[in-house]
Amino acid sequence: MAVFLANSYLGAREAKIDRGDLQTQRIAVAAVPLAYGAEITPDRVRFVEFPTSSLPPGTFASLEELLPEGKKRHVLRPVTTNQPLIAADLTGEGEGASIAATLPDGMRAATVRINAVSGVAGFIQPNDTVDVLITRVPIDGAESQVTDVLLQNVRVIAMDQRAQENGQPAVSSTATLEVTPVDAQKLALGQQLGSLSLVLRKPGIDENIPVVETVSLRDLRYELSRAYERGTEPAPTARPTAQRVVRRQAPRRAAATPPPQPKVEITRGTNTSTYEVGDYDQ
Repeated sequence: MAVFLANSYLGAREAKIDRGDLQTQRIAVAAVPLAYGAEITPDRVRFVEFPTSSLPPGTFASLEELLPEGKKRHVLRPVTTNQPLIAADLTGEGEGASIAATLPDGMRAATVRINAVSGVAGFIQPNDTVDVLITRVPIDGAESQVTDVLLQNVRVIAMDQRAQENGQPAVSSTATLEVTPVDAQKLALGQQLGSLSLVLRKPGIDENIPVVETVSLRDLRYELSRAYERGTEPAPTARPTAQRVVRRQAPRRAAATPPPQPKVEITRGTNTSTYEVGDYDQ
């Protein structure tokens, strides 16, 4: 049923176009794909009839309107073949392509230092969306190090001096982000207080920004981390020592003193000798 209705609608629309009932307007479109910064030249433009009811704002009806004599325009965003050329995607008359020209009203471009790790190994491309983390030592010294989410859902304008994504990973040393004036101040202060890291996230989920919290070493839940906070190595677990049982012995009785032996004195002439009876040997 759905296929039948769709075919009926398209058939009626084509018939309406054939009868000339559909109002159209001649506008400029891209004849070839145009990358960021490409110059608009007559050979890169062609004109088509476009339905007036679906006409986007800022289109150009003639080459003289698009490219006034002696004035150039450049592409600020990638444009595909047959895509209408509109003023929002192009520079002003005689202006060159620049990052400033692509910024929405009220936004700023702020650059932060990154490396292979904090830049997600080079997988971040211009126009990606990231969160910005800051790792620092608290001023009160209550923790050794903590990590906070500084900014969420931030658009990447450029990596190093590359403002056009090419799909190829490339390690960069700087990232330029599109932020509000207050967020630009936060980034400047954050770079002085600690190290910043970028976290790649899925774009187009502004309404689903999760609540975040501070993460410290205690949240890692490892004994080594807790010991690091104390500044000591974890103490080894002491093994229980078996107690030595000492048995008390009864005191020994002193040996009995033998009774004195009877003695005998024998006088031979002028010599007198004393003998114990038990030791006397005939």
